[in-house]
Amino acid sequence: MTVRLTKQARREQLLDAAMTIVRTQGADGLTLVTLAEAAGVSRPIVYDHFGTRSGLLIELYRQLDERYRTAISAAVREAPPTIDEVARVIGAAYFACAAEMPELTAISAALKGSPEMEAVQRELLDGYVDLMATALTPYCELVPAALRLRCVGILGAADAIARENAPAAKAVPALAALIVGGISPSALGFTGRRGARRASTT
Repeated sequence: MTVRLTKQARREQLLDAAMTIVRTQGADGLTLVTLAEAAGVSRPIVYDHFGTRSGLLIELYRQLDERYRTAISAAVREAPPTIDEVARVIGAAYFACAAEMPELTAISAALKGSPEMEAVQRELLDGYVDLMATALTPYCELVPAALRLRCVGILGAADAIARENAPAAKAVPALAALIVGGISPSALGFTGRRGARRASTT
């Protein structure tokens, strides 16, 4: 007998098959048609789950991003409670995930120029900023708005470092140094909790 999958189980099966296609053929090899063929299902089933190729790629991107976020969160929770160690762990997790999930970059490139993808990336970036700010809050005196803004800048720097393809032995300490320096009270002017009035005007 053929076991009928629930809708959620079918969706997970399709996403697994889609990820395999991206890994073996690249993002350009993934379409709703190639996914239906690889998963052994009819095309209407794939269309029912994802609607368009962009919708499929975005779902894959979200799935990878969730794994990425989970790995970084776990690494931060297990880090020794010092700013240097937390910064190092954030840097190591960032570049390890980037190296282990090249599909993120491939999918992002395939959706370049898509307004829907840009909206998703902004949403996910906000999540990363919140994650980083939460991890760093115990080690700095910056008001939340100032800390969050610096985390945005640090993540931008992390992306730039990743594009240099530097080895982890150089990339991780570089990012860790930016994190530590970026949240110190003296960096770019003091905006600590006691300086909240000044922060609100800068």
